[in-house]
Amino acid sequence: MFTSEVYTNRRKALKGLINSGIAVFMGNVDSPMNYSGNTLHFRQDSSFLYFFGLDMPGLTGVIDFNDGKDYIFGDDIDIEDIIWMGPQPSMKENAAQVGVENVLPVKELTGFLQKALQSGRKLHYLPMYRGETKILFESFSGIRIADQPDKISVELIKAVVSLRNIKDKFEIEEIEKAAAIGHLMHVTSMKMAKPGVLEREIAGAIEGIALAHGAMTSFPVILSQNGETLHNHDHSQYLQKGRLMVTDAGAETMMHYASDFTRTIPVGGKFSQKQKEIYQIVLNANNEATKAIAPGVTYQSVHLLAAKVIATGLKEIGLMQGDVDEAVKAGAHAMFFPHGLGHMLGLDVHDMENLGENYVGYDEEVSRIQQFGTAYLRLGRRLQPGFVLTNEPGIYFIPALIDLWKKENKFNEFINYNKVEEYIGFGGIRLEDNILVTETGCRMIGQRIPVTVEEVEKTMEA
Repeated sequence: MFTSEVYTNRRKALKGLINSGIAVFMGNVDSPMNYSGNTLHFRQDSSFLYFFGLDMPGLTGVIDFNDGKDYIFGDDIDIEDIIWMGPQPSMKENAAQVGVENVLPVKELTGFLQKALQSGRKLHYLPMYRGETKILFESFSGIRIADQPDKISVELIKAVVSLRNIKDKFEIEEIEKAAAIGHLMHVTSMKMAKPGVLEREIAGAIEGIALAHGAMTSFPVILSQNGETLHNHDHSQYLQKGRLMVTDAGAETMMHYASDFTRTIPVGGKFSQKQKEIYQIVLNANNEATKAIAPGVTYQSVHLLAAKVIATGLKEIGLMQGDVDEAVKAGAHAMFFPHGLGHMLGLDVHDMENLGENYVGYDEEVSRIQQFGTAYLRLGRRLQPGFVLTNEPGIYFIPALIDLWKKENKFNEFINYNKVEEYIGFGGIRLEDNILVTETGCRMIGQRIPVTVEEVEKTMEA
C-alpha cells in the first residue's frame, strides 16, 4: 500500500474534475470456485485500489463531490473470522491507512445512496464486469441490473481515465518490480525450451516464479509452439526441435501493477535462416516503434509505422509486393500482422479496459480505424508523459486466413500467395516490450529481455 497521502491526493484530484453528485466505487467480493467456502483467488477492483487502496473483499468507497467527504462502507470481522483468519485491523484502522475518516457498516450504504437519489443527486459509477457486483449494486442503489449500463457515468469514466493514464513515480516503481519478475520468467522460459519438454512444464515454472516473488501472473500465461494463434493458452504439446515457441507472460506485483512481455524463441536454441529473416523484420518493427514513441505522437501513427516496416521487410523477401504505402493503406499487411501494436499498462494488464477501450485508448481527436487488423489497436491517442504502454508487433502465418483471402482473391496486387504458402506451419513471431513515455521521448521499463537473434541464442545455450 502507498502512503495515505497518495490516496488522499488521488481523490482530491478527482474532486477537481467533477463538481457535484456522489461517486460509488464498488470493491470486489470473494467469488466461489466450486462451493461457497472454497473461493477463487481474491483480486480487488483496480479503480477501487487506485482511489481507496484497501485490498480486501466486501468494501465500497464513496466520494461526495458536494461536501468533499470520502467514505468507506465495510464491516469489522467477527469471532468466527478471527478463528479462521486471525486478528485483523478494524475498518477504522484500515481506512486511516488511506486517509478516510468516515467509516460506516455495509448495511447503511443502501440508505445513504437512496437518500442521495431521492434528493435528485447524480450517482456516478463505473461499468461493472462481475455478476455479483452488479447484484450488490442493485441491492444498494435500487438500479436494476438491466438498467445499470444506461446510467453509467461517462463523466466519471473520463475523469478516472485522465488520472489513471498518467503514472506517478510510485506506480512506475511498482511496474518496474513487475518487469523485473517478468524478465526472470522469460529468461527461464528460454533456458527451458529444450526438445521433448512439455509446454506446460515451462508455463508452470514461470507462473511459479511470479508466485515465489509474492506476485501472480498478470494474465493467464500464453505459451505455445502454435504461435500463429495469438492468444494460445493450450500447453499440451511436447517441444520439437526447430519449431518456434511464443511466450507471452507477465507478473502482477503485490500492489497489483502489471508487466506484459512477449518473446519468441527457437526450440533447441538455434534459429533457421528462414526464421531469422522473419524474426528480424519483427524486431525492426519493434525497434522503430520504440524510436518513434514520444509525447505528442499518436500511437495510431506508431502502429502504422510498424505496419510499414513489416510490409517493407516482407516485400524484400518476396512475401509481399507492390507499393508498400498503398499496401498498408489498404490493410494488406494485416494478413501477417492482424492486431494492434499495443495497449496501456498499469493496475490492469490492459489498463482500464473494463471502462471501455475507446475511452482509454482514443479521444475526440483520434478515432479507431475500422479496418481489419488496425481495428484491434487498443491505444491510438496522442501520447503524454507518464503513459506506460506495450510495443508488440508480430508476424503470423495463419492457415485459415491465408486460405480465405486467397479464395477471395483479396490483395493479389500486394500478397504473393504462392510464396506465402511455403510458410504454412511456420507459426508466428511476436516481440513485446513495456515502454514509459517521458518528457523528451521514452524509455523501456526494466532491463530489456534478450531480444536479438544473438542474445536469444546465447541465453538458450546457458
